[in-house]
Amino acid sequence: MVRVLVFFVLVLFLGLGFAWLAERPGDLVITFGGYRYEVTLMMAAVLVVAVVAAVMLLWWILRGLWRSPYAVARYFRARRRDRGYQSLSTGLIAAGAGDAGLARRMGKQAAKLLSSDQEPLLHLLDAQAALLEGDHEAARKKFAAMVEDPEMRLLGLRGLYLEAERMGEREAARHYAAQAARTAPQLGWAMKATLEARVEERDWKGALALVEAQKPAHPGEREAQARRRAVLLTAQAMDELDSDPAMARANALEAHRLQPDFVPAAVTAARALLRQNDLRRATKVLETVWKKTPHPEVVEVYVHARPGDSTHDRLTRARKLARLRPNHVESELAVARAALDAGEFAQARAAAEAAVRLSPREGAFLLLADIEEAETGDQGRVRHWLAKAVRAPRDPAWVADGYVAERWMPASPVTGELDAFEWRVPMERPGQIIDAEEALTALPEGSHRSAEVNAEEAHRPPDEAVSASNARVDEPAAAWETKVPPAPAKDEAASAARDAGEARPHIEEKPVQRITPVIPDGKDEAEEPRPPLPDDPGVEPEEEASTSRNFRLF
Repeated sequence: MVRVLVFFVLVLFLGLGFAWLAERPGDLVITFGGYRYEVTLMMAAVLVVAVVAAVMLLWWILRGLWRSPYAVARYFRARRRDRGYQSLSTGLIAAGAGDAGLARRMGKQAAKLLSSDQEPLLHLLDAQAALLEGDHEAARKKFAAMVEDPEMRLLGLRGLYLEAERMGEREAARHYAAQAARTAPQLGWAMKATLEARVEERDWKGALALVEAQKPAHPGEREAQARRRAVLLTAQAMDELDSDPAMARANALEAHRLQPDFVPAAVTAARALLRQNDLRRATKVLETVWKKTPHPEVVEVYVHARPGDSTHDRLTRARKLARLRPNHVESELAVARAALDAGEFAQARAAAEAAVRLSPREGAFLLLADIEEAETGDQGRVRHWLAKAVRAPRDPAWVADGYVAERWMPASPVTGELDAFEWRVPMERPGQIIDAEEALTALPEGSHRSAEVNAEEAHRPPDEAVSASNARVDEPAAAWETKVPPAPAKDEAASAARDAGEARPHIEEKPVQRITPVIPDGKDEAEEPRPPLPDDPGVEPEEEASTSRNFRLF
């Protein structure tokens, strides 16, 4: 565009010059060799321009003839290069599609048309073709040759890393990844492998330096980098908690600042602060993370923050924590455990039952079993809650790659991946999942009422029955006990058998207590299902029938 503009400017000035000469007539006289030449000024200008143009044209022709061999060679060289790049492109596409034969043919053709020094991608095509053909040794040699080339160094290290991973050579793979990370820390695969090696060696400072060397490009990468720094700082603080509480406190608080909802960072920071008798700040940190993510480890540290507190003082702290996050299962369980330790069984039972209604899971039923054993010592009721716990969903735990840990760890012990542990429910055991309705029926509202109460509600309208059921939630447990009539005497049972004409052998048995339900009018007693025995709610109906069957000898 600039050249066209310059050309038009020159033509414009040339035209203006000729116009200016045409408006000013004059003569030009030249004497040469005894001859006198006289022309007009306009004609002289035209002759000068024509001579200049002829000289330029002659120079262009001579220059073209002089450079014609080089131009012809350059044309054929460009054509050869274009054909080579076309073959290289086709070969790479074939390698990506898995066509080993076409990739190998295009690689050979590209190698004839291009030189390896001119195009390093020829090594890559050869290596990919060798991998498709199963010749891993040749592929490794190609990748090793790439490492010697500064332009192909990272690509060669990547290939050697993948080959080492395929062969299970973990140390060699980490060696190649470390070399790539030193050259380009922004490479995700190199950083991940090197970071896992540093974490396995518990080199937290080296891992933090590697993370800080990265330069995130967008907000998502910045958040991921902050998360990794928080995990590494928390791990370092956990290692330094006993040896250097001050440094552990600084690292844990920095991790808590980066990730306010990260429970291990907050718990570690609180423990470090408590080591330095900073109860107020430790409490503030725990309350902050509790509002975002209720967790049993927060409860453990918060309730036992002061070693000299009594059980009722710990109950008060648990109530305070529950008020910060009401209607949550962890809040109810915290109050229930603290109340059980303090001997407040009524409050412990109410909180545990509320936890079951919010989330019927294993820990809540086990807590109800502990409360039952501590308050009443009724082994039948204890076995009832234990049976519910066995069938209930499991409690959340720290899980990573199928491994369930009691405490949080910075990396997975299975794969070594950083920040792999999640607080979630582990995989359920077969046959131990119960639905919400069955879990709620385990509470006193429906499972321990007497048969008379059930019969009475059967004749009530639906609205009155629901209100009566809700009203009995706060009744004492004694009102729900099943009435068991006394067993008939052995002589009366024998006489009744003789009257029926049944010849039975005399078998010495202990009297079996049976539940006598109140049968509504118009119903047959045989059709009414019998509830389980009150002292052993876990007995199946088939087992109960087998224990009370009368054997007859034919």
